[in-house]
Amino acid sequence: MSLEGFQTHGAETLKGALAELEKQSYSLVITDVNLPDGDGLELLEVIRKEHPQTVAIVITGYGTIESAVKAIKQGAHDYLTKPVIDDELRMAVDRAIQQQSLMSENESLRLQLEQKYRLENIISHDYKMAKIFDLVETVADSKTTILMTGPSGTGKSMLAKAIHHRSSRRNKPFVEVSCGALPETLLESELFGHVKGAFTGAVKNKEGKFLAADSGTIFLDEVANASPALQVKLLRVLEDTQFEPVGSNKTKTVDTRIITASNRILADEVKQGRFREDLYYRINVVTIKLPLLSERVGDVRLLAKHFLRMYCAQHNKHRVGITDETLEYLERYSWPGNVRELENVIERAVLLSKDRFIGIDDLPNSIKQHQEQQEKTHKPMSLKEALAEPERNLIRQALEVNHWNRQETAKALQINRTTLFKKMKRYGLYTEAERLGLT
Repeated sequence: MSLEGFQTHGAETLKGALAELEKQSYSLVITDVNLPDGDGLELLEVIRKEHPQTVAIVITGYGTIESAVKAIKQGAHDYLTKPVIDDELRMAVDRAIQQQSLMSENESLRLQLEQKYRLENIISHDYKMAKIFDLVETVADSKTTILMTGPSGTGKSMLAKAIHHRSSRRNKPFVEVSCGALPETLLESELFGHVKGAFTGAVKNKEGKFLAADSGTIFLDEVANASPALQVKLLRVLEDTQFEPVGSNKTKTVDTRIITASNRILADEVKQGRFREDLYYRINVVTIKLPLLSERVGDVRLLAKHFLRMYCAQHNKHRVGITDETLEYLERYSWPGNVRELENVIERAVLLSKDRFIGIDDLPNSIKQHQEQQEKTHKPMSLKEALAEPERNLIRQALEVNHWNRQETAKALQINRTTLFKKMKRYGLYTEAERLGLT
């Protein structure tokens, strides 16, 4: 093999081969079935379990169909019988190296996906998001059904991917389905599949998304759009892990972790009779409520700068930064489209700006008009009134940093606890703490 341009190492025994594998990684192992101190199939078992990126070829002098099947089941890529012909071995090695290269490429892509969807990549300094991250850490590696709520654009899909990649199912499929993007007549077929002839246009059997996500995770976005009939099927999958494809009486069983999301309040949908109560309680085991971007204003700068770096790299543009005045405009805006809207605004600015810094002129008219409207409605106020809002923000920020511990917050602000309590009452912060269960 060294004459073919490969670097090779030899081992005369099973023990020697195992020692070589421990010392360094190998792309290919060629082993005889009969070794002086053991069985080559034992070596295959070790390679399969402990060195999955290594491909193996088995050589034997007693070739039978049974032994070949056994070797392949143990993880051998190829099986050759003696006497081995040079061309036959060369072709087997070429095929095995191609397979190993493909496996390495797949592993590299998997690691890139893990990096992309890591929980740490969700950018936030807000205490609300920190509580969500703690909850995700707790439930990610379970089979618990999760319901995510919050308006469009708050990051439900990204968080669902982060939960999947934080779990032991990370190497299995993550399948996302938007229940609001498909007509009711097609959604059931999309989720559960159908058999040929089940309905007009069903010209062949189709595997549904639940089977595609077997052993992995399925994310059902906009689940409130599911029809009553589909809700019955979803409930059965959640309770029994079973379903039948459309037009079939053959039961399928899956092991799929289910994450759902809704931008409508499902409790209200239940009251209105549009969503099954039993299904609601079945998917509402753990609830994650994602806050509006306007409720985490402190993250606007962080996110804007992150999207600037990302889209400068993606579009090969050189932008040094965003002006402070522009960042203030962004922080004062209400963001009805939440994080997704902010991302689109920054990408647009990166593409259209003619300056090294993103300026006010690079923002959409909706943001500039919002700022102008705020300036028009601004009324003269006393010094006490003018200082009230900055003081409230300062106290709130100190409370968040100290996890709403009033003693620690008072110490940080260098005031006594009684003064802090009075100011919290005055600015509505005590009521907020009560609502959050932090009193």
